[in-house]
Amino acid sequence: MDLDAYADVHRERWAELDRLARRHPSSGADVDRLVAGYQAAATDLARIRAAAPRSATGDRLSLTLHRARLRFTGTPADPLTVLTRFFALQLPAALYRIRWVTVWVAVATVLVASITAVWIASTPGAVATFGTDAALRQYATRDFVDYYSDHGLGAFTAQVWTNNAYIAASMVAFGITGLFVPYAIMQNAVSLGVSASIMHSQGRLGDFFLYIAPHGQLELYSIFLAGGAGLMIAWSWIAPGARTRAQALAEDGRALITVAIGLVLTLLLSGVVEATVTRQEWPWPVKIGIGTVALALVLAYQWVLGGRAYRAGERGDLDEFDRGAAAIIAG
Repeated sequence: MDLDAYADVHRERWAELDRLARRHPSSGADVDRLVAGYQAAATDLARIRAAAPRSATGDRLSLTLHRARLRFTGTPADPLTVLTRFFALQLPAALYRIRWVTVWVAVATVLVASITAVWIASTPGAVATFGTDAALRQYATRDFVDYYSDHGLGAFTAQVWTNNAYIAASMVAFGITGLFVPYAIMQNAVSLGVSASIMHSQGRLGDFFLYIAPHGQLELYSIFLAGGAGLMIAWSWIAPGARTRAQALAEDGRALITVAIGLVLTLLLSGVVEATVTRQEWPWPVKIGIGTVALALVLAYQWVLGGRAYRAGERGDLDEFDRGAAAIIAG
C-alpha cells in the first residue's frame, strides 16, 4: 500500500472526523456523522497498520480516533484508580530507574563529607576559622543537641519538612541544567563534614552520629534520590540514545518529576521521626532502630515494588494518549 496516496484520498474525511471530535456534538446529525466517521476511520487505521505497524500517518489517525471515541464512550478516570496506579506503579518504577544513580550520589556525599571532616580536623587552626572557642563549644554542647527540642513538635516538623522538601524539589526541577545537582550535593556534603569536624574538636563526635542517625538515614537518602532524579533528567538530553533530545527530555522529565512528589512524602516521614523520636529520652538503639525501619520501608518500595513495576513495563511516564503521539525514529 502507498501510504501517502491512501492518506491523500481519505485526508478530508479524517479532517472532518477530527473537527467533530474536538467539539461537543450540537445535534443528532453531528453524532451520526461522528459515529460513522469513527467506524470508517477505524477501518482505515486497520489497513494502515497492516501495511506499516508504525507510521506517522497511523499515529495521527490513531490519536484522532481516540479523541472521537472519548466523545461518545469516554468517561473521566476514577480518582482512586489514578492514585492507586500512581503509587503502585508509576512512582515506584520511577524510583527504581534511578536506583544506581542514587547509590553513586550517596557514595559521593560520604566521600566528600569524610574528606572535608578529616582535612579540617587534621589541619592546625582550620577549626578555629569557624568561630571562637566559646562559640564552637556552645555549638557542640548545646546548639547541636538543643536544636531538636527547642521548638514545638508541630512547628518543628513543618519547618524541617518544608525546608528539605524545597531542597529536594529544586534538585529534581533544576537537574536539567546538569550543574545544580553536583553543586547541591557538594554543598550538602561539605556542610556535613564541617559539622562533624567541629563536634570532633569538642570531643562530641559521638553525639553528631547519634542525633543524626534516627532521622538522618531517611532524610539523607531522600536527598540522594532527588540528586539521582536530577542527574537522570540531565543525562536524558546529554545522551538521548535513539530518541531525539526533545523526546528524551520530555519522556524522562515527565517520569522522573514524579520522584519529587514521592520525596515530599518520604521527607514528611523523616520530619516526623526527627521531631518526635530524636528528642525523646529513649535508648539510642530504639531511636536509631525506628529510623532504620523507616528507611527500610522506602528501600523496599523502591527496589522491590519498583522492580516489579519496572519489569512489567512501567517507566513512570503518563499513559500513551495522555502524553501524546511520539515521533517515529528509525533504528
